[in-house]
Amino acid sequence: MIRRGLILLGLVSLAFTGCQTPVGPTPAPTATGSASASSASATATPSASTPATATPAPLSACQRVASEMSVEDAAGQLVMMGVTGSLDATGASVLSSSRIGSVILMGTSSGGVKGTASRVAAIRKAGGDHGILVGVDQEGGTVRRLQGAGFSTMPSAVEQAAMSDADLRTAAHTWGSELARAGINLDFAPVVDVVPPGKASTNEPIGKLKRGYGSTPEKVADKATAFIEGLQQANVGATAKHFPNLGQVTGNTDFAAKVVDSVTTADDPALLPYRRAIAADVASIMVSTAYFTRIDGSSPAAFSPTVVGLVRGLGFTGVITSDDLGAAKAVASVPVKQRAVRFVRAGGDLAISVNPSAASAMVAGLVEQAHADPAFAAQVRASAARVLELKQRLGVASCDS
Repeated sequence: MIRRGLILLGLVSLAFTGCQTPVGPTPAPTATGSASASSASATATPSASTPATATPAPLSACQRVASEMSVEDAAGQLVMMGVTGSLDATGASVLSSSRIGSVILMGTSSGGVKGTASRVAAIRKAGGDHGILVGVDQEGGTVRRLQGAGFSTMPSAVEQAAMSDADLRTAAHTWGSELARAGINLDFAPVVDVVPPGKASTNEPIGKLKRGYGSTPEKVADKATAFIEGLQQANVGATAKHFPNLGQVTGNTDFAAKVVDSVTTADDPALLPYRRAIAADVASIMVSTAYFTRIDGSSPAAFSPTVVGLVRGLGFTGVITSDDLGAAKAVASVPVKQRAVRFVRAGGDLAISVNPSAASAMVAGLVEQAHADPAFAAQVRASAARVLELKQRLGVASCDS
């Protein structure tokens, strides 16, 4: 069932149309004969200086669905809630009451493909009318949430980088097929951060954990593209992370209050893997919560319109996700209800919270802000449409029914 909220439809239409087709003015009449004839002609036909009217582009099916959603339903599409283990009564209540549209599986499970599929089915049963998008961190090596019968032992990114592109693409297709059989739609992989030579031992989030493909943008781009192509051939969306680059930092944003990169620029060579990922039609791009002083040092990247805007500037039109906003120390100073608001206002679409109670608060914050600010409400609906389009692409829901 689609809840209808047509009051804001006009605003939403403007938010959805990035370009408009101008209708040129009718040329001014040629003066012929009496002044009354000229006057009548001028009245009937606008002069060349009359502003042109514009015809908005038609809404796509998912844009139309989003425009007809209640604010509450649209806001729920913009938050992904963490579920550790099986969905308990508290988690099911949050999922339902906050109308949350996406879940990320947390913890390390040894239940195998069958056990995971059962776990996912229970989550989907508790979900709402627009389906539940289910994601997971399945990179390989130390970051491999799903294990057990039916799941391959994925090597680390360092080991994957030693494979040929063709072999990595084939392996990623196998890993993606396993995820698909378990009901997973979105993998938060690959890591495309470029850790420079000599920094692997001091780079806590990537280098120390062997999560990187290499020390040059070209090699990282080659391996990440192969991974993305293989995974997505299995109909599991890939996520390039952590924009714009965590390869230059020392601290880990999960545990440090302020992680700062004073090297990466808006036209940095380290953005090459993102350009290649976009060319490979990557499903989503994740934005970091570190500070990038040479781009915008005033706020964490996920809250910066300048940093998030760079993603769109590269030509990406899909879903922009955040790194964790629920429990990460990097955003602890921001009130929980404001975190998703700041992310969406910066241009993001899907805010991740591994903490269910924080996820509920973030939805509430989005709803409150949308009710208070029609322009923000239009932004919420535009992002909801992108999330719905991703769901449709991955077979989670259809905007045509």
